[in-house]
Amino acid sequence: MPDAPPQIDEWTALLAARAGGPLPQGPLGRLFAPVLAAPRTDDGCTVVGRLAQTLDGRIATAAGSSQWIGGEADILHTHRLRALCDVVLVGAGTVRHDDPRLTTREVAGPNPVRVVLDADRRLPAAHRVFTDGAAPTLLVAATDGPAAQGQAEVIRVARGAAGLDLAALLRLLAARGLRRVFVEGGGRTVSAFLAAGLLDRLHVTVAPVILGSGIPAFSLPEVARIADGMRFGWSVTPLGDDILCDIAIARARPGA
Repeated sequence: MPDAPPQIDEWTALLAARAGGPLPQGPLGRLFAPVLAAPRTDDGCTVVGRLAQTLDGRIATAAGSSQWIGGEADILHTHRLRALCDVVLVGAGTVRHDDPRLTTREVAGPNPVRVVLDADRRLPAAHRVFTDGAAPTLLVAATDGPAAQGQAEVIRVARGAAGLDLAALLRLLAARGLRRVFVEGGGRTVSAFLAAGLLDRLHVTVAPVILGSGIPAFSLPEVARIADGMRFGWSVTPLGDDILCDIAIARARPGA
């Protein structure tokens, strides 16, 4: 009697699905299926925003300290998103405050292309994303200047309402074959994509922490009535001591 085929774990199956294989049917497969689905957008991208916040809606203290609001399971989830996406994208403030590496060192899987938004090219080249060579890196700017920032390639995008024309940026990334875009932070960058109607999905981790003050998770146009706020369906998944809210944004935008 032939031996039974070896069983592979669900994460390994998800990495195979990233390359076009079938989706596993377990909880990870259900959670990440929308991320791996073929884009149905005009720009050809699937864009997933990501934030970790306290119970009172803060992503950092007033001084900018944000590591770590979520626990170990939240960090693992972030690294899984990096591994499943073509791009991990952050704003200049995240690089300035956290000096992140933006790699997949907590999970098996490829490092994504790292994209840093810095419209006025104010970041120094000493940050690790520009020097460590761990993954290809793009610096997106609106101003002219050298074609490289350390080891990062510089691409120019016109200015827009959020500092850069984000819709044009997505088209540029899609033209390079970079279609799964993970907007990891910070809050202003995620809010800019949301305000522009460019988020397909939003993953928000809520940790059992109250700061009482600090930097809010979202910065969006003010509304006068509760009824004017954005309201969505979601699914909730435990992440250790935290909870993950998976929200289908579907390119909605404030006031639309």
